[in-house]
Amino acid sequence: MTQMQQTILDAFNFRHATKRFDASKKIEDSDFNTILEAGRLSPSSLGLEPWKFVVIQNSEIRSKLKEISWGAKGQLDTASHFVLILARKNVTAKSPFVQHMIRDIKKYSEESIPATEEKFENFQTSFHINDTEQTLLEWAKKQTYIALGNMMTSAALLNIDSCPIEGFDLDAVTQFLAEEGIADTEHFAPSVMAAFGYRETESKDKVRQPQADVVEWL
Repeated sequence: MTQMQQTILDAFNFRHATKRFDASKKIEDSDFNTILEAGRLSPSSLGLEPWKFVVIQNSEIRSKLKEISWGAKGQLDTASHFVLILARKNVTAKSPFVQHMIRDIKKYSEESIPATEEKFENFQTSFHINDTEQTLLEWAKKQTYIALGNMMTSAALLNIDSCPIEGFDLDAVTQFLAEEGIADTEHFAPSVMAAFGYRETESKDKVRQPQADVVEWL
């Protein structure tokens, strides 16, 4: 096994869902920026990046969020950094956001845009992505989990702990974000939370199914 291979496997063995962090330890700005960049640079379906990362450091906001996030109580109290990952709503070929992406970010030529729009529409139709607003949102949420995984893996490579969190009241959090002016809930919906910091206590050894039970070669 090469050193690089060992480094990768060591990071995955190191990572665990940290329920409480050592609140006295803070992540260096440069390290956390690397974690954020890992999310920003993550792949997404059609390269549309249907996400937004809201870093919640304000203690008052964390306290209010804790009341409606039963799975994040320990993390909101102790994490060095806490991130709410939002999924973008109604990502269709003709939507203002996609038009912004293909024209202003990707800078497609004007003559290529109709074919690009058709490709996007055909893909979304074939996978029933654009059947309803809800199927569009679920597709966008899937993309956020790619970014989440890359952020947690990058953290582990930096010996920083993390925890993905789905334990929250979706409707209450959505309402809270709107009322507090934290997110435009017309265009974004909460997808998943993630906490980062340094573990308070050592974790148990990682337990997983053997590779032979989960991998099949044909």
